[in-house]
Amino acid sequence: MLKAVCLTCSLISLAALPLLAEEKSSSAKFEGEIQAYEAADKTAPPPEGGVLFAGASGIRMWKTLAQDFPNQKVFNRGFGGSQIADVIHFADRIVLPYKPRVIVFQAGGNDINAGKTPEQVAADFKTFVAKVRAKLPDTRIIFLSLQPSPARWSQVDQQKQANALIEKQIAASQNMAYINAFDAFLTADGKPREELFVADKLHHNEAGYKVRVQLVRPFLEKAVASPK
Repeated sequence: MLKAVCLTCSLISLAALPLLAEEKSSSAKFEGEIQAYEAADKTAPPPEGGVLFAGASGIRMWKTLAQDFPNQKVFNRGFGGSQIADVIHFADRIVLPYKPRVIVFQAGGNDINAGKTPEQVAADFKTFVAKVRAKLPDTRIIFLSLQPSPARWSQVDQQKQANALIEKQIAASQNMAYINAFDAFLTADGKPREELFVADKLHHNEAGYKVRVQLVRPFLEKAVASPK
């Protein structure tokens, strides 16, 4: 009987190994991008107390930040394909050292696409906020909501649920803001505005980023103008 129990335990342990290895290495694929940011920091460090845009490809591909917000000290540390957990993983290297006054954060769509529930997305965002607050209690965090796209239209209900959970979380918090960037990317009949996307029907084109700018600008101006 003892041998049978041990054999069962061994089988369970062996079955778990791939999952543990996958969890441990899930962020490893982004190491090159993170090292590139760190190398850039050595030659042209971002301004302390600036406005950090962090998150997934929607942030990484935002190449016009400086001209979109010319009166703000903005800089970009997005990395494509990332989930909220990945941003948390690298926060000690590409978030916290900059001591930003404001963080504009957008991630979560890849999480839903990978099979995470809206509740998991909201919980991960809460973890990110807690990590930032532990070191930077005065930093204002602005969450740019998940947005609908033709490519992921089948996930729209989960996206809306994740947005609602995070909006509720932010409403009960201090020094945070929620930007509803969902409705602006829908037509009058509630379908994605395809003219705002590049060929992959997932990422925004120049017109799509102009919509983002109009949404973010008032929140950013208010955040930077207000005293700490």
